[in-house]
Amino acid sequence: MALWWLDKLAVPLFLQCSRAKLHATQLPLLLRRIQYLKLVTADFGAGLLAWVAFFLLRKHLLREAAGLELSAGALFYLAGAALLIALFWTTLYALVGEYRDIFRKSRLSELIRLARVSFLGTVVIFFTLLLDDQGVDNYHAYYKTFGAYYLLHFGITAVLRTWAVSSVQHLVRRGVISFPTLLVGSNQLAMSTYGDLKRTGGHLGLRLVGFTSVGSGVDAELAQLLPAAGSYQQLPDLIRRLGIEQVVIAIEPSEHRRIQEILTLLEGSLVRISVLPDLYQMLLGSVKVNHIFGTPLIEIKQDLLPVWQQMLKRLLDVVGAGGFLLLAWPVYLFTAIMVRSSSPGPVFYRQQRIGKNGVPFDIIKFRSMYVDAEKQGPALSSDHDPRITPWGRFMRKVRLDEFPQFWNVIKGDMSLVGPRPERQFFIDQITQIAPHYRHLHRVRPGVTSLGQVKYGYAENVAQMVERLKFDILYIENMSLAMDFRVILYTLKIIVEGRGK
Repeated sequence: MALWWLDKLAVPLFLQCSRAKLHATQLPLLLRRIQYLKLVTADFGAGLLAWVAFFLLRKHLLREAAGLELSAGALFYLAGAALLIALFWTTLYALVGEYRDIFRKSRLSELIRLARVSFLGTVVIFFTLLLDDQGVDNYHAYYKTFGAYYLLHFGITAVLRTWAVSSVQHLVRRGVISFPTLLVGSNQLAMSTYGDLKRTGGHLGLRLVGFTSVGSGVDAELAQLLPAAGSYQQLPDLIRRLGIEQVVIAIEPSEHRRIQEILTLLEGSLVRISVLPDLYQMLLGSVKVNHIFGTPLIEIKQDLLPVWQQMLKRLLDVVGAGGFLLLAWPVYLFTAIMVRSSSPGPVFYRQQRIGKNGVPFDIIKFRSMYVDAEKQGPALSSDHDPRITPWGRFMRKVRLDEFPQFWNVIKGDMSLVGPRPERQFFIDQITQIAPHYRHLHRVRPGVTSLGQVKYGYAENVAQMVERLKFDILYIENMSLAMDFRVILYTLKIIVEGRGK
């Protein structure tokens, strides 16, 4: 109720500021935060109510209601349990991404997702708290207990969640909450897209603030209806200066090079990106329409993994790398002795690489080359590279030289699986040929990668570009299952000694 009253107070104030054309930035931000709190509070309250109702219903199901007396201690226990259960549910919803992008939710899809997540959470609670219930003497009582709690929780949460989502949608449709949107394009297609978005984009909160010119021609009608913000080459600066939250690329889908260039300019920005599809993409099924009245667009994914998979991936990285370092210390010791005896120089080799979000870090490897191997400048290795020591050649075949990178994984510089990190010297050359290489910086680099196991080490920039398609394929299909497959394939290569 407190959040509802905050809405009632904030909305008129926001509308007054809008009519006065005041550039108030704090109020819209506060209003958006209230909506998140509203949704979380609705779920938390539903978790509390459902558990209390289930406690009483359960006593009835187990025929214990007749002699039920709620003492102060019992009430305290019930309140504490209900709070913990409610906290469990809101944490579960956060992990599965229920609180992402709350302003564009569909009530029907929300109910379908809620039914699935409620079932998952009920299973966890049942096996954790209810399976060993002393009052249960047969399996029919188990079924009743499980079914009763699931229906109670789903029903109460569905009502409160629908209220919260409807309340948020109402604010979006009224324009109280909106998202500054930039149209990339300036021809007749851009004008047509502008008309579509004006008709159907209101329920998504899209507020068109301008367009960027692409090419030499500018549609006269579009120029009258929407301000020209500048050229598409200025996109990063325009996004910062105008506070853009959504970009719609409205140029011919056949102009793949131009679209690729625009996406490269947008790399690293936190805006939502949509691209107009062509008929071929529609037939392939790559165009998803989440709202039936919406303009069909291809949404460029920003979140590569759900929150729970991101957290689990990092946990598996730390546990896997830490466990390997502890168990494989004899291998490390033997390898270090062999490196030191094979040629003069240090055991380990450090080199600066570029990691996630373009942040540099020092990668650690067992030294596989002679000292001063790059005194003539940076150079890639080849199959018969004279700079590689005999022991170094063996290490590369079985990937022993990569083992120290498990320390990079624990530090957070790298992951077990991800695109292999490169030096800035070679990145500058690759991006001249393939600007979309920067796409790889969206994720942590890995000790092993799909590109490395499917293609191997690259001996020149052309091969690095060729290997790039496997790394892009990994990112677009990123999942824990994909990581597991890459690790298994890497182990197969190590056993067969097919590294180079």
